[in-house]
Amino acid sequence: MVNETETLGGSLEDLYAFCAVIEFGTLSAAARERGETKGSISRRLSRLEQRLGVALLARTPRSVSATEEGTAFYLKTRDALALLTDASASARAAQDVPAGHLRLTTPVDLGVGVMPPLLTAFHTLYPQITIELLATDAPLDLSAHRIDLALRATPGNLPDMNYRASALAHFRIQLYAAPDQPLPEHPNELGDYPLLASRELSGATTLELEDERGRRSALTVRPVMRTNDFASALQLLRHGVGIGPLPDLIARESVARGELVQVLPQWHLSRGTLFAISLSGAQAPARVRVFREFLRQRLGPDSYTG
Repeated sequence: MVNETETLGGSLEDLYAFCAVIEFGTLSAAARERGETKGSISRRLSRLEQRLGVALLARTPRSVSATEEGTAFYLKTRDALALLTDASASARAAQDVPAGHLRLTTPVDLGVGVMPPLLTAFHTLYPQITIELLATDAPLDLSAHRIDLALRATPGNLPDMNYRASALAHFRIQLYAAPDQPLPEHPNELGDYPLLASRELSGATTLELEDERGRRSALTVRPVMRTNDFASALQLLRHGVGIGPLPDLIARESVARGELVQVLPQWHLSRGTLFAISLSGAQAPARVRVFREFLRQRLGPDSYTG
């Protein structure tokens, strides 16, 4: 005799056939209902009884009826199969209906500088989806931390991984300043203006710029202030500390509100791509699919030209 797990896991169709015989009264009626032959139903019943080691049905040439053990087994099996059907329907619904809990991780810069207005707008569209944002620069393991979607910004392609990655938007790192600041007209003039260095830039810094034609300009500058993240750089620039670099994805809201302006808009320091990474692909739950598409539409597949 096989173990219980193997019995139940390996014979669901046998269980459905057994219940059909009880409910429709004959092997022929059960076979018609299930689209099988009478012989197939008979073999399923024999296999089920052999696995359980008990007679479930009393058979005569003209009829079939449940034994006492068969009746008790039917009542429990019927309820168990109903629960299984309901669970299967719920799982299929989760694939089609945007609902449930969305667990998201982003770098701190994105979590602070980009996500708040986007998450607010998304929640307005899908109030039945609850959202949890983990803003961290640590590369979290998606499976261990039960992450539905991770956003990663990189200047090149992502390394090979066992995750599904899709590009949401391209971005450029450009120079910005508060609108009341005096502004240069050419990169060579930047050394005459107060500069904020963000991320790895510090001390005597070589600032390398490229325009849309591929022309490059490099100059040595000495920043008046530095910070190791773009989120605080955004706030410092809004408060008029000087001119400094920001990804356009982070600066765009402040530019739209008139709090920042682009400096030398035809020039950029670097460019990159924002990726959405998930464990699952086409079979991702609806809540993940709609959020990924929402970000793609709001951020745009191309945030720069040239």
